[in-house]
Amino acid sequence: MPIDDQLAIVGRLALAAALGAFIGLERELRGYPAGVRTVALVTLGAALFTDVGQLLGGDDRVAAGIVTGIGFLGAGVIFREGYTVRGITTAATIWSAAAIGMAIGRELYLVAGLGAVLVFILLEARPVVRRLDGLTGGRLREPIEHEDPNQEGTDNDR
Repeated sequence: MPIDDQLAIVGRLALAAALGAFIGLERELRGYPAGVRTVALVTLGAALFTDVGQLLGGDDRVAAGIVTGIGFLGAGVIFREGYTVRGITTAATIWSAAAIGMAIGRELYLVAGLGAVLVFILLEARPVVRRLDGLTGGRLREPIEHEDPNQEGTDNDR
């Protein structure tokens, strides 16, 4: 493979790592699992698998493998704590980071960049939702049948 093509792949990997780190920064600053390093590695790994899959001609199988593998990784951060489930947002963040890495591997830079920004905005929406909930006296949330009244914030964000 020509060095120019290899350098293009390295550039895509750097972009994937940077966008993944951008997404992971929000998680890291809030003290959640899967921070900068984890999300950057997932994004970079997905981009590399996608690039290599293209070179080998097995895009579809590689893409399916990435989705399955990342689903397994995401399941590892989800756990039950009393009547609440924690880690769902972190798992979704990891899954989204893999999709962004795959977009970079397919040279969809605008899609990947805007996707990373949207993921970051969505992760930052939690304080806005909590403020709106406070302004409405908690009427935005429907009570869950078995919700623990002593547990604040059962929005599955950890």
